[in-house]
Amino acid sequence: MAGNDRPDGIVLTEAQKKSRRRRSIAIALALGVLVVLFFAVTIVKGPAVLVRPL
Repeated sequence: MAGNDRPDGIVLTEAQKKSRRRRSIAIALALGVLVVLFFAVTIVKGPAVLVRPL
C-alpha cells in the first residue's frame, strides 16, 4: 500500500476547519456559562440546598 496517493479519511477545507473551530469555541463557552451558573446558584442557596424533607 505504499503507492496509495489518496489521503486517509476525510480532508476538510479551510472554511470547514474554521467553522468547526468556531462551533467548538461556542460549545465550550456555553458549557462554561452553565458551570458558572450552577456554581453561583449553589453558592446563593448555601448549605440549605442539602436540608429538605424526604
